Amino acid sequence: MRFSAFLVIFLTFWFLILFYWFPPAKPTSFQDDQEDNPSLNPAQSRCKESVYVYELPDKFNLGLLRDCQHLNVYTNMCPHVANYGLGQPLPKMGSTSWFGTHQYTAEMIFHARAENHPCRTWDPLKANLFYVPFYGGLHCSSKFREPNHAVRDALTFELSEFILQQPWWQRNNGMDHFLVLGRTAWDFMRTEGGVDFGANKLLLLPPIKNMSVLTVERNPWVGSNQHGIPYASYFHPSTVGEMLAWQKSMREIERPYLFSFIGAPRTGVEKAAIRDEIIKQCDKSTRCLLVKCGHGASKCHLPSEVLKVMASSHFCLQPAGDMFTRRSTFDSILAGCIPVFFSPHTAYSQYAWYLPADPNAYSVFIDGEGDVGKRIEDHLVKIPIDKIERMRRTIIDLIPSLTYMHPNSTGYGFQDAVDVGLASLAKHVKSKLPLAKGSY
Repeated sequence: MRFSAFLVIFLTFWFLILFYWFPPAKPTSFQDDQEDNPSLNPAQSRCKESVYVYELPDKFNLGLLRDCQHLNVYTNMCPHVANYGLGQPLPKMGSTSWFGTHQYTAEMIFHARAENHPCRTWDPLKANLFYVPFYGGLHCSSKFREPNHAVRDALTFELSEFILQQPWWQRNNGMDHFLVLGRTAWDFMRTEGGVDFGANKLLLLPPIKNMSVLTVERNPWVGSNQHGIPYASYFHPSTVGEMLAWQKSMREIERPYLFSFIGAPRTGVEKAAIRDEIIKQCDKSTRCLLVKCGHGASKCHLPSEVLKVMASSHFCLQPAGDMFTRRSTFDSILAGCIPVFFSPHTAYSQYAWYLPADPNAYSVFIDGEGDVGKRIEDHLVKIPIDKIERMRRTIIDLIPSLTYMHPNSTGYGFQDAVDVGLASLAKHVKSKLPLAKGSY
């Protein structure tokens, strides 16, 4: 008993000494922990932007989905607008991170991510960015065959009137406001007397010109307020572990083909000749894997097959199609396949916020107007193996910032396409705000 009492007194004495000399650390909040360990959640710990998301009347976004069968004159969009625009799950890909994402649903995915984003604020007084979540691409594609221009433009004019009435617009004349569009800028820039291909005039409206517009393809010549964002591919991870596992697999996979092309011929456009030449050369080469696309059943419409072809190739040919840009560019980077471009406007003049300033660091350029008649294989085979390996490391490192994370994710540990877009936009807006008083 005496020994037990002595032991209690002894331990108590040392506890008091230790408590006095080494007091317990001050409890930290989750935010403090993030600041001390930014790698735990870069997006949340590095929020220099504060984004206010407008609650628009649903006719401008979610209300459009009620008639999803008619959101596109060419296809039923109902399966594609499901799951926040991610589309249908692809369980055969081996995890819940894969979806059959349509190439024109980036505006929906961005909206869903913004709704749950750590940089979102519910207080407009604290915001330095104001997001207007208009599903302009979906609306535009539903009106492609509308002959009456007034009907085609009606909702865009209503949106313009709505934002002009908002008190937060007046603060900087809309210079801190932005839109996200899942279709190319050309679909919103119809001019009188120009070729009518179903576009509306959204981007030509004076208030919209004051805003920033994030779009999957910008107009390189007159789109000074337009900024390119990635097309959405099929991978939408919720955790950093899923991302790291995919990157590792793309670094280690065997690539038996030098190059590949997945696409269809084009008719009636200037770019058709380039495509025809690429298909001809690829078809004749034993080092090229060719997948011809067309109407009906095709491997081109199966994400697993698309990624399988790209992941088996060192280089993926990316000629322009109906437009300069291609979703395929981002599919190829996801698969660790080095993109080969034939026009500078397929990537170099589009995605300055996302791709390295030096095009040679991650891609190959073959002049579509002069060099495409030469053998593509001869050009690619001359590239040293060590350079190919460096380029592949670069594009695999780019995958996180070009990927749209699953909108429900909260504990991620990397910056995705939305994070990069918001951070870059905040810098851009800050540089432009001194000009706001002289704007519209």
